Amino acid sequence: MHSYISPISNESLSILCKSLMDNNHIDQDDFEFYNVKRGLRNQDGSGVMAGLTRICSVDGYYIADGEKQPKEGRLIYRGINVEEIVEDCVKNDRFGFEEVVWLLLFGSLPTKERLDQFCETLSKCRELPANFVEDVIMKLPSPNIMNKLAHSVLALYPYDETPDDNSIPNVLRQSIQLVAQIPIIMSYAYQVKRKNYYHESMYIHQVKPEHRTAEVILRAIRSNKQFTDKEAKLLDRCLILHAEHGGGNNSTFATRVLTSAETDTYSAISAGIGSLKGHKHGGANLKVAEMVEDIKEHVSDITDPGQVADYITKIVKKEAGDRSGLVYGMGHAVYTYSDPRAVILKEEAKKYLPEAPEFEDELRLLELIEELTPEIFKKLKGSNKVICANVDLYSGLVYKMLRIPKDLFTPLFTVARLPGWCAHRIEEIITGGRIIRPAYKSLFESMDYIPLNERQEDIVVKAKKHGPKSNSFLYL
Repeated sequence: MHSYISPISNESLSILCKSLMDNNHIDQDDFEFYNVKRGLRNQDGSGVMAGLTRICSVDGYYIADGEKQPKEGRLIYRGINVEEIVEDCVKNDRFGFEEVVWLLLFGSLPTKERLDQFCETLSKCRELPANFVEDVIMKLPSPNIMNKLAHSVLALYPYDETPDDNSIPNVLRQSIQLVAQIPIIMSYAYQVKRKNYYHESMYIHQVKPEHRTAEVILRAIRSNKQFTDKEAKLLDRCLILHAEHGGGNNSTFATRVLTSAETDTYSAISAGIGSLKGHKHGGANLKVAEMVEDIKEHVSDITDPGQVADYITKIVKKEAGDRSGLVYGMGHAVYTYSDPRAVILKEEAKKYLPEAPEFEDELRLLELIEELTPEIFKKLKGSNKVICANVDLYSGLVYKMLRIPKDLFTPLFTVARLPGWCAHRIEEIITGGRIIRPAYKSLFESMDYIPLNERQEDIVVKAKKHGPKSNSFLYL
């Protein structure tokens, strides 16, 4: 385990931060005055239209008479409802993630022969470069697997003979290799963390060429290499549901932004990983897990609606939990009545419950959170906004049922979302043509430069007060 002590003292940081905060404050009403859409969101919460895509559609509301109206959520991959994909996989008792990878990358449903060939290609691509595991993963362990994934992706750059070639054939090759290798890197990074941070045994298992992605992961993270077919197929469905979510989600947009600058594949994908780590994005599944543990600690009967409602009320009032007022796993930027991913995962959890009966009470707790939270928000906030459970509410439970450690909750999201990022990167290369660069309005007053030897104190550049609206923006 490596450690580094910063030479900057806490006292120095405190002084510097005061100056920093004083000079970076922007009043919230300034955004409204200048008609700036914070977070690239419209007033009704919908996203600002920033691009066109043929990869995915996230459908959770419709507009009638200029007003946003709720509807049941739909997630569409290349024109196909993800529910149909999962349904067919369940009906025919088969794996589907690799088929989804093909669908997202190429825009079509593969024949069985094409799919078998593609799975064989992925299998051949799983092997990491010589000494990569020892030099990159083992020698520099990380307390967070997401950071290790980002570092490892960047570290693959010098092993590539043509890393900066952004031609479509080369980017497609890089994409397929990353899709194949990321599950291996994630699994090995976890094993190294076990050894260095938990002081537990480390297991590096060889990959079986015939295994699908879900099987590869379960075999790699378990000491005895054992897993059931039911476990692997349940994980496979999780990967399918997390594979893609439109061009506007934060990590995909980050990937497209970097791609528009004509950077390399490894840099663009590492940016997506960095974004997904955030608690407002992929890391939200960890916040749900923390919230559930907090509720278990403070509620004597987690299946009692009254007790659970009382504690959720405290959470919303910022009197309990992390004091943020947020009920993690509830609400979504697009979905209103339902998040189809959450609907499917809840049903999958129920079906799998006989295999993991110890989670019956926790499943009931999550159902209560889903049922009670909208009314509590309505009562306390006076809002009629329709909110539903999102995918993060149930994904952590499914992972726990599969005996997957919490360290891997968000990294598994990365494994699943990588094909979507790659598809969007390719689409941006083919269709983008311009660097993505929105404008920012500057809010400082002009002032004269004061020579260093004439200054009596730090010079603060004052924020501009509201004046006549202007169309002048700061361009970088």
